[in-house]
Amino acid sequence: MAAAREKGKIVKRGESTSPFVLGSIVRIFMKNFLTYTVCEIHPGPNLNLVVGANGTGKSSIVCAICLGLAGKPSFLGRADKIGLFVKQGCMKGIVEIELFKSPDNILIKREIYVMNNTSVWFINGKPATLKTVEEQITALNIQVDNLCQFLPQDKIGEFTKLSKTELLEATEKSIGSPEMYQFHCELKNFREKEREVENLCREKTTSLEKMKQRVERYKQDVERYHECKRHVGLIEMLERKRPWVEYENVREQHEEVKQCQKQVKKELKCLKEMHIPWAKKIQEVEENLKNLDMKIRDNTAEIRSISQKCKEKQDALEIKDKQIEEINQAFRMKKDEETNRQKKIHQTQQIIEEWQSELDTMAVCENLQPQIDAVNTELKKIREERANIDNDVSDLRAEKNNQEREEKRIIDRLGQLNNIMHMKEENLKMRFRDTHSALMWLRNNKDKFKKRICEPMMLEINMKDSRHAKYVENHISSNDMRAFVFESQEDMETFLVEVRDRQKLRVNAVCAPAESCAENLPSRPIEELHRYGFYSYLRELFDAPAPVMSYLCYQYHVHNVPVGTQKTRDMIERVIKETNLRQIYTAEEKYVIKVSSYTKQNLSSNICLKEAQHLTSSVDTEERGQLENQRQDISNTLKSLDARLTALFNTQKLLDHKDNKLRQEKKELLERGNRRRQLESKIGVKYDSLRQLEQDAIDLDKEFQLANVKIKEINKQKAELVTELMNLMKRIVPLNVIKVDLTFQMTRVTAEKNRLQSEYKAGTVQLRAAQQRFLELDNKKHLLYEKCMELMKQARHVCRLGPDQDFPKEFQVAFQTLPNTLEEIDAFLNEEKTRASCFTGLSASVVEEYNKQTQEIQQLTEYLEEKKNELNNYKQNISQVKEKWLNLLKVMVEQINGKFSKFFSSMQCVGEVDLHMENEEEYEKYGIRIRVKFHSRTELHELTPYHQSGGEKTVSIMLYLMALQELNRCPFRVVDEINQGMDPMNERRVFEMVVETACKKRTSQYFLITPKLLQNLTYNDRMTVLLVCNGPFVLETYKWNIKRFKRRQRHLSRMIES
Repeated sequence: MAAAREKGKIVKRGESTSPFVLGSIVRIFMKNFLTYTVCEIHPGPNLNLVVGANGTGKSSIVCAICLGLAGKPSFLGRADKIGLFVKQGCMKGIVEIELFKSPDNILIKREIYVMNNTSVWFINGKPATLKTVEEQITALNIQVDNLCQFLPQDKIGEFTKLSKTELLEATEKSIGSPEMYQFHCELKNFREKEREVENLCREKTTSLEKMKQRVERYKQDVERYHECKRHVGLIEMLERKRPWVEYENVREQHEEVKQCQKQVKKELKCLKEMHIPWAKKIQEVEENLKNLDMKIRDNTAEIRSISQKCKEKQDALEIKDKQIEEINQAFRMKKDEETNRQKKIHQTQQIIEEWQSELDTMAVCENLQPQIDAVNTELKKIREERANIDNDVSDLRAEKNNQEREEKRIIDRLGQLNNIMHMKEENLKMRFRDTHSALMWLRNNKDKFKKRICEPMMLEINMKDSRHAKYVENHISSNDMRAFVFESQEDMETFLVEVRDRQKLRVNAVCAPAESCAENLPSRPIEELHRYGFYSYLRELFDAPAPVMSYLCYQYHVHNVPVGTQKTRDMIERVIKETNLRQIYTAEEKYVIKVSSYTKQNLSSNICLKEAQHLTSSVDTEERGQLENQRQDISNTLKSLDARLTALFNTQKLLDHKDNKLRQEKKELLERGNRRRQLESKIGVKYDSLRQLEQDAIDLDKEFQLANVKIKEINKQKAELVTELMNLMKRIVPLNVIKVDLTFQMTRVTAEKNRLQSEYKAGTVQLRAAQQRFLELDNKKHLLYEKCMELMKQARHVCRLGPDQDFPKEFQVAFQTLPNTLEEIDAFLNEEKTRASCFTGLSASVVEEYNKQTQEIQQLTEYLEEKKNELNNYKQNISQVKEKWLNLLKVMVEQINGKFSKFFSSMQCVGEVDLHMENEEEYEKYGIRIRVKFHSRTELHELTPYHQSGGEKTVSIMLYLMALQELNRCPFRVVDEINQGMDPMNERRVFEMVVETACKKRTSQYFLITPKLLQNLTYNDRMTVLLVCNGPFVLETYKWNIKRFKRRQRHLSRMIES
């Protein structure tokens, strides 16, 4: 460890001519802190260049500055607990920072305890609280949480992620005057309060308008309330008069009923006197009717008996007629039977003659047996051929069934494999929807590309064993896992223009190397690594299309990354030392080995493997290919079998046709031999039938005579029956005449009886009606009397009158102005109630509420006026503060822009810094916008985390910080390893600008940490170089001899000069 000096002189505390600015770091002391056991550093007042190899402890100095000046571990982005910054194996660490201040420097000490992650603070050797330390640091304008002042190594990426607003605030705190950031905060605060007051005024104004409208409604309600009271009084008076009018109406009805009852009583007496003679006449007529009824019954019985006998005789005559008809029908049937017999005899004789003629013309029976035998021989051959064909068809069908079953099994298995692919596609759709959309477009537009395009790697890669998926997924980046692989650069550009530019999809694509690397051999056979527990290289664990495998071998060297077991993990140090492998996988970990460019030692890091997410569902492509080939072979076999079966079926049809033809020929030969015998047999049968028909002849004359005899006998019986029927008819005629006469007499007497009964009934009805009317009137009279009494009580009750109290004159006067009938009173009452019902919801409290609302309106009006005045005050304050702040802000931005543009111009690039605002009144959205252009053919682009490259972002950040350096109000600035992403040309230019800017007189202190420097750089006498040498081969600090080092340096100089 070396301590730097400014031109060999130690800066004394409190020296008035010191080049240090207020708050600069004079000394840093660390004990048991990170990599240091004990270390003390004396930085210079200007540029401090901290140089050292990776891992030696450069960033530890940055951590000491941050934590020693009350910074939080989260500012560094390394660890979240303060105890983790204590050197391993120690329980306590110390950081001391000495800050320049006249006349006496400030010494801040922080003791860090691993136990409970606590810290103890001291200022100038005296215990202090964290708040006191923060106040001291704030007074010196030190801001370790401001990326414009303090930029650790792990926070460089966050600088580009700062929003415009955050960058403005950080810049204000860093270089702005103290009142500038205060003005900005006041503006934001005033604007927020202004919005709140405006919203409050708007709400209160709305409430005031609603209250005024409500008071207007209350005013109308008050008027309506008085109107309602008048209608209610009139309703009460009408309700008082109504029972009296009702009582008077009922009393008048009672008098009318009483008079009607007297009149009905007189009518009832007259009707009773007229009712007695009618009853006697009705009794005499009923006795006469009984005598006539008995005579009619006797006459009717005799007529019914004779009529029954006549009917019996008529039925007997009808039976005789039916018998005659049956005899005639039987004769006609025999006549028809004889006619049919004659026809059959004639037809049989004709058939016999025809057959006999055919028999006579038929030649002598020839010998047909040889021909029949020949046909039988041909039929036997055909049956044998058909049996052979049937056997062949059966065998072919059995083979076809076997092939179809095998095809079904293969299709089912392919369906299972396709389901796995479908699951992988669903996983892609769920996790990377844009990639899935691009995949669907690609499948529909493959004709637009010249060469093969592989789908996303996570679909194309198939693990041979799903347990190995975690190795592949941890080795290949997530972006490449969902990337499309192209064989042609032109195809890839066409694809990206479509999906990225036109469809706005976030899609990754890579191009396989022009020369395939899929078959690259590993650096050594896997057999040589078996003794270390390695069993395979990554490439052998999965299958993939040739372009995908070629890209993975080229980009990720999967052909040269071995996979081991727990045995490998147990002997990992030996594996790293002996194998010289750069990447290793054990059962659950990944090891990456790098060689230090300084010490040439192996530096290893390991991480635990994450669980696989994309490749757990794998498809055996070899099996799938075999199944596809088998399916094609079976399809060809089935086509061949179908062709053979079709040929056999055609042969069967020909044999069937030939068989049918021979059978027909045989049948004709057999029929030719049997025809003569058949004819002779048929002729004999017909002769027998003819003889039987001749024997069955009928004698029609004899049958006719027998029928006539039977009919004559029946006609005699009919004559006797007709004579008896005539005698009965003669007896029944006089009886019917007598019955008609009796019926006429019966009708006359019945009419007389009905007339008397009608008159009697009418008189009875009148009598009963009169009695009923008398009873009804009597009941009505009693009811009306009771109702009168009840109505009298109700009327007196409504008017609140006692039993003996006279009717008041005031009621009489009031009643005279009101209607006198119930209809008019009810109509008037309904009208008044309707009008009163229009005043619903009104009460005596409406007037009180009206007064209360009026008072509230007055109070709210006064409150609103007060808030409007307050709003005007805020607007005046904003206007005043805004003018001051904007003046300072514009000057600051113009100064930064001038420096920033100058720096960029010196690098033949363009850079601008301007003030960005979306709305002039939205002060919290004001921001600083950085725009840069590194190439002449491009436009100025805003500095973002995504648009510029890593080197371009680093250069932009560095130049912005350098622009702040010359305007800096902070005592020091720290930038850690920001030059690592730059190309050599930009690094040299930026370094020269840093040296030129940070080495000016009275500029603030600057710490630039870097692991390396380019050769032949420009240096300045005011800069201090701090070389960090730390490691097992470094000389212990107590053994250093500065005088000896200087003598050695002078000796080497003289040797060079000579």
